[in-house]
Amino acid sequence: MSENKNAKTPIDDGAAFPVAHSYLIQPGMSLRDYFAGKAMQALAQGNYFDATARQAYMIADAMLKAREL
Repeated sequence: MSENKNAKTPIDDGAAFPVAHSYLIQPGMSLRDYFAGKAMQALAQGNYFDATARQAYMIADAMLKAREL
């Protein structure tokens, strides 16, 4: 996974569901956000929402890194 030089966050690795029509261009959510949302579904078992969100993005980052292999 490549790093964004201007920020301390990983690059999102493109859109998960881009839509392009002649009248509309919608980039969709980032692949990182999609992975994090899926991971959060598995993690959301209690009331620890801040920790769950951080863990979800850690998992999403690991999934993006695994795609580079």
